[in-house]
Amino acid sequence: MAPNIPAAALRQFIAGKWEDGDGAELTSGNPARPEETVAAGRQATAEQLERSVSAASEAAAAWAAVPMHERGAVLLRAAALLEGSAGDLGLELAREEGKTLAEGRGEVARAAQILRYYGNEGDRSAGEVFSSPRRGEQILVVRKPLGVVGVVTPFNFPIAIPAWKIAPALVYGNTVVWKPASTVPLLAQRLAEALDEAGLPKGVLNLVIGPGALGTALVEHPLLDGLTFTGSTGVGRRLAAAGAGRGVPVQAEMGGKNAAIVLAGADLDLAAEQVLFGAFRSTGQKCTATSRLILEEPVADDFLSRLARRLQQWNTGDPADPSVHMGPLVSSAAADDVRRGIDAALSAGAALVFQGELPEGAGSAFVPPTILELPADAAEAEANPAWTEEFFGPVLAVRRARSAAQAFEWAGQGEYGLSAAVFTQDITRVLDAVEGIDVGILHVNSESAGADPHVPFGGAKKSGYGPKEQGQSAKEFFTHTTTVYLRGGAPA
Repeated sequence: MAPNIPAAALRQFIAGKWEDGDGAELTSGNPARPEETVAAGRQATAEQLERSVSAASEAAAAWAAVPMHERGAVLLRAAALLEGSAGDLGLELAREEGKTLAEGRGEVARAAQILRYYGNEGDRSAGEVFSSPRRGEQILVVRKPLGVVGVVTPFNFPIAIPAWKIAPALVYGNTVVWKPASTVPLLAQRLAEALDEAGLPKGVLNLVIGPGALGTALVEHPLLDGLTFTGSTGVGRRLAAAGAGRGVPVQAEMGGKNAAIVLAGADLDLAAEQVLFGAFRSTGQKCTATSRLILEEPVADDFLSRLARRLQQWNTGDPADPSVHMGPLVSSAAADDVRRGIDAALSAGAALVFQGELPEGAGSAFVPPTILELPADAAEAEANPAWTEEFFGPVLAVRRARSAAQAFEWAGQGEYGLSAAVFTQDITRVLDAVEGIDVGILHVNSESAGADPHVPFGGAKKSGYGPKEQGQSAKEFFTHTTTVYLRGGAPA
């Protein structure tokens, strides 16, 4: 259990200076202990957002002129600072967002890993050279920053997702105005503090903590050159539409309704472990979390028994306790939404297969791990909210398929196409899955959640808008190309 810790002071970071917000009071609480305040301060106002965008615009040309190796060196220093503070920051993350202590520390380490990856970008290819059909000429394609980039990030990965947006934005020469989710402002402040301490010049990064209206004002600002967003599908579509209306490029990572498929002949112990991790780590609050489970009929009963036995050992409680496997949702309101979703699914014909126990005295932000089996009738199953809606909590909806082909078809139902996992020892079924499941990320014999910084991340279908994130794909959003026809004069 975490000791009582004084509340941290929340501040804004504008034009290289830390200052108090001028707006309404903002309190960040501990969802596991509602009486405990993790951080407190005041929200930013529209005037502070205006100064942030102006500062980023004024700093843009000078920052773009800094050599990439120097820009990267700032990220490397910030990565070292995060690594050195991972224990303390991981505890703050667990207290503020509800992740377990191990997951919180792991997320801080992942943010440092992302900063380090992009900190070394200066050692990679910076452009391309093409042959010209004309003598004495070469054709070069060089990349240039967009300019001022808005960054809007969600609550569920309060330091890792910002890192994988801000690091490439900065290293490619952009300046940033960042609005994090107001439910998890402290970890946002900690990342900005690390970048500030690492030597980021004035105005290159600006942090404004406040209501969702600031995000809308940001995308509508005339000095904005691009916006990257992760969050709900509804908000993402509104921001993308606003950006398109002004000719501002938008990158949006949105919803997912991700399936894990367990086929006959799979390693069932491995599959049960990985499905458990995919569905219930981070209390199911991941866009890549497993929320659909499709079982080939011959292994369905055996698999569900194995998964239930594992979940009986799954400890739900205060995330600051090292023995706990799953903490609360980010807020009581979020938990209420999940409970309403479970009730609606049961009313629509789902059967309760498993529901874990909560510790004595658990607050209203806790929801136990829950498994629902949907009706055998296809129409009823496909209309059930547990199959169609993203609950964003520890709820797994199960269906039984007659064949691998039917399982793959079901996995593709709906408008989302972010992630999927397939468990099989049959290489033919693997190849069928690669061809037949339309997702941005496909896992074979591992959980549906997870992303490495050196490879593309993002969804297919309606799960994503614009270029993919991470790896070398990031430059497709954070830069534009200039094609240079290079020809000299006549020899002297």
